[in-house]
Amino acid sequence: MARHAIKFLNTDPEDHPLIDTFNTLTSEPQARQSLWDHVEDLRSHLLRILIGIAIAVGISFYFTLPLMDYLAIPVEGGLQSLQAIEVTEEIGVYMRVALTSGITIALPYIAFELWLFAAPGLKSRERKFGLFGIPLAAILFFGGAAFTFYILLPAALPFLGGFTNITQFWTAKEYFGFITGLMLWIGLFFEFPLIVYILTSIGLVKPAVLAQQWRLAIVVIAVIAAAVTPTIDPVNMGLVMLPMTLLYFVSIGLSYVAYAGRRRNESAAEDSVEPNQAQA
Repeated sequence: MARHAIKFLNTDPEDHPLIDTFNTLTSEPQARQSLWDHVEDLRSHLLRILIGIAIAVGISFYFTLPLMDYLAIPVEGGLQSLQAIEVTEEIGVYMRVALTSGITIALPYIAFELWLFAAPGLKSRERKFGLFGIPLAAILFFGGAAFTFYILLPAALPFLGGFTNITQFWTAKEYFGFITGLMLWIGLFFEFPLIVYILTSIGLVKPAVLAQQWRLAIVVIAVIAAAVTPTIDPVNMGLVMLPMTLLYFVSIGLSYVAYAGRRRNESAAEDSVEPNQAQA
């Protein structure tokens, strides 16, 4: 088993130009059957991901109530001060927190299944980068969620709750929808530097392009922040935009690091090929 895994990580697939691949799909029935096999393989991976999420959500049921108590710490009075004004609101909030925590628990497995699907088409170096990036992806996601809970929320909630003299009576549905949505999205945004580093390492992204298009990137970030922000006020939108913008510039720096490493590896490969050609 270990020998098979090592061989898989160190074996490069056959290199086929993209245009040749499309020509083969249109002319050879065997190639079309292979495409359907890949679609079926994707369906199997997605099914396993759903099963993994379901198991993780089932596990999270055991600590959902303590987790709700902990997430309500930023609210004055804690969970007891939140209100439910709908008949199904309590169970709806409970299921939302359980689902969010279940997805968080299953995140490494989700990343592994996606890597397992893409790995046969990647080169050995790209496979290793992707595999080593799985635990780092989980760490970055947890870091984004922690950044939201421990830094953004303590600054945002007093401002939002004291903007006017209106007495605040927060419902559980609104509060947990706000906090879980913000933690989930910012946790995903924290994955961006890792994604850019991997894409640059395999040659799909160049740092110069990212650096030149920073103005367009900020506009795109603003649109995304407006789409994922639970409320329509510019304060919450700014809270989402700030870490996203910082992460974009961090991604540019990491992209330069990955690009430099890729150039060194290419130069080393060329140097090793030249002596062999001279001997031939």
